[in-house]
Amino acid sequence: MSGVGTAAYLLLPAFFVPEYRMSFLLRKRLRALVLVPSMAAVLLAPAAMAAPLNEQIAVNVDQAKLVKFPDQIASIVVGNPLIADVTLQPGGLVVITGKGYGATNVIAIDRRGQVLMDRIIQVQGPSDKVVTVFRGVDRESYSCAPICERRVTLGDSDAYFGAAIGQAGSLSGAAQGAAAAKN
Repeated sequence: MSGVGTAAYLLLPAFFVPEYRMSFLLRKRLRALVLVPSMAAVLLAPAAMAAPLNEQIAVNVDQAKLVKFPDQIASIVVGNPLIADVTLQPGGLVVITGKGYGATNVIAIDRRGQVLMDRIIQVQGPSDKVVTVFRGVDRESYSCAPICERRVTLGDSDAYFGAAIGQAGSLSGAAQGAAAAKN
């Protein structure tokens, strides 16, 4: 028996009939009265604590994460949209995208203006194998899995960052042009 159940079971006879005068059947019923609610509380406690409302949300920069928020959300406020982008989907599903390093918060509000949730979003560095090369004060990042390729990462030098973004934009434009020509 749990501590609460044991204490309640031990105190019950004092309020009713001394235990030595109780019948076996009455003692069994009292045990069931105390034991069933105690067991229910123990079994339901993990479900209630599965998703605390104030738990921190961790997401990597340049990645998205799906998080379930309460269904009644009418609007969302993000403390610093340069750190994370938050998009509300139907049914309380929220897409959180890490945009910059650091921490910010997200506040979910219902139609009456009541705060349903206020959580911290912590945006961390990339999770893949990144090699950082320093050339004096200039920084370059490479994703090395299995071959090292350029990677656009916040904090890289302006020239390196601009060249990598330019190449990615050219590739994307070429792919869109080829798709449009095909249709």
